[in-house]
Amino acid sequence: GSGKSTLVRDVIYEGVRRRLAGDRRRFDRCRSLRGTRAIGRALEVDATPVGKTPRSVPATYLKIWGEIRTALSRTREARTRGYGPGRFSFNRKEGRCPECEGRGQILVEMSFLPDVEVPCERCGGGRYDDETLDITWRGLSAADILRLTFAEAQVGFRDFPRVEPYVRLMSDVGVGYLSLGQPSTTLSGGEAQRLKLVTELGRTSSNGATLYVLDEPTIGLHAEDVDRLLAVLRRFVSRGDTVLVIEHDLDFVTRCDHVVDLGPEGGEHGGTVVAQGSPRQVARARRRSHTGRALAERLTPKRSGRTS
Repeated sequence: GSGKSTLVRDVIYEGVRRRLAGDRRRFDRCRSLRGTRAIGRALEVDATPVGKTPRSVPATYLKIWGEIRTALSRTREARTRGYGPGRFSFNRKEGRCPECEGRGQILVEMSFLPDVEVPCERCGGGRYDDETLDITWRGLSAADILRLTFAEAQVGFRDFPRVEPYVRLMSDVGVGYLSLGQPSTTLSGGEAQRLKLVTELGRTSSNGATLYVLDEPTIGLHAEDVDRLLAVLRRFVSRGDTVLVIEHDLDFVTRCDHVVDLGPEGGEHGGTVVAQGSPRQVARARRRSHTGRALAERLTPKRSGRTS
C-alpha cells in the first residue's frame, strides 16, 4: 500500500510503453519521462499462466521440442518407417494417442464435484500411440524424454546448441525439478514467471535494450533460489537491459544497483519517495525510512562477543 505498484506499473511501465508506441501526448501521471531513447522494448514478466491446455508444456513454450522431435526423426528406425518430425507432435493426429489426443490425460466430469483429470489408460500418460513410442533416441522414447526433469536433461542434450542453454537456464533459475513435459496448466505463478525469464534470456531482441518489469519474483523462494534468481537477472543487466522490480525481500534489495523507497507508511500515508540511491545510501536514511532502518541492520557487520 505504499505506492510501489502504482509507480512501477501505472507510471513508469505504462509511460515507457506509450512513448515506444509513438504516443507523444502529455502523460498525466507524471510531469516528465526521460531516458526512454535508450530503451527499445518494454515487457512485464508476470506470473500469469503460460498455457491453457495440457498440450502446452515447458519444452514447447521454450521452443526446444522441435529440435528434439527432429532428433527422434533422424534415428534409424524412424527413417525406416518414414516418420518425420511431425510424427512426434502433440497436435497432429498421426502419432499421438487417439484416446487422449496427445494430452496424456482424460477429463472426467463429476456430477457434484469439480471435474478431474486422470492419466489416459490407453497410453498411460505417454501422449503417443504404440508405434510412435517404439522410436527411441539414446534409449529414450518421446514419452521418456518428456518425463525428464530439466536437471536430468542437461547431460543428454549438452551437445545440442539450441536446446542445452535453455535446459541449463531452467536449473539456473531454480526450476530444474520441472519436467520437459509437465502440463503448463499445473505450473505455479512463480514457475511460470521464471519460465518466461528463461525464454527472454534465450531471445535476442533486434529493437535494442529491453525494460523488464517484475512484481515480487522472490515470493515462495528459498534463500538459495533468490541467489540464483539474482544471478539470472544480472545476465539481463550485463547485456544492456534494465530490470525494474517491485520487491521488499531484504536479501534481494541489498544487492540492487538502485533502490527507491516509497512510504513513509501504507495507504493514504504512502505515495512519497522517502529515500533513493544505492542500498547503503538508503540505509543512511534510517531515521525517516523503515526500509533504510532494516537495510542498516542488514548491512552493518555484527560484532562477535568477547569471551573470558
